[in-house]
Formats: sequence, C-alpha cells, structure tokens
Amino acid sequence: MKAIFVAYNQAYNDEIIALLESFGQRGFTEWREIGGRGSVDGEPHLGSHAWPTQNHALLTVVDDSLVAPVMEALRRTDEAGPKLGLRAYVLPVEQAL
Repeated sequence: MKAIFVAYNQAYNDEIIALLESFGQRGFTEWREIGGRGSVDGEPHLGSHAWPTQNHALLTVVDDSLVAPVMEALRRTDEAGPKLGLRAYVLPVEQAL
C-alpha cells in the first residue's frame, strides 16, 4: 500500500475527488482552507486580502497497482490547468489499521 498526498487549488476540489472515485478509490482524508506557495512560480494561495485563493489537501491510501494510474491522472489534471497549482507525493505505508 502507498499513501498519496495531494495539495491543490481549492478550485480542483470536486475534480480531485471524482478522479479518485473513477479509480474505485472511496477513502480519503481532506484538509480545507490551507495556505501555500509553490517552490518555482505561481501565485501564493494564502487566504489573505492580497492572496485570497486557498489550497485544499487530501491523503488517500491506495493499492500499489493504483499508484501509477492515479499519479498519471493527477499529472494530466495539473498540466491542463498549470496556473491553478497541484502537487502530489507518494509515501510508503508501513502499517495501517
């Protein structure tokens, strides 16, 4: 099993959840209204007067066989809207209950 952590512009919220569901992935934990700033370019998402946009993030645990297709779908989503911002990371899951 692997965990996929996704941080993304709030505008993607429904799309990211639908993307996971399209792979049969029901479970996730979501954090809403979080701030962030990309490491290369793009506008900060800080929820402030100057930078009003915010990010959401989620963590989902998937079977190893789903990692590559989910990450590819996330990559295509990011490439379709590069100004919005989306980052995803795969982490090992050593134990779960």
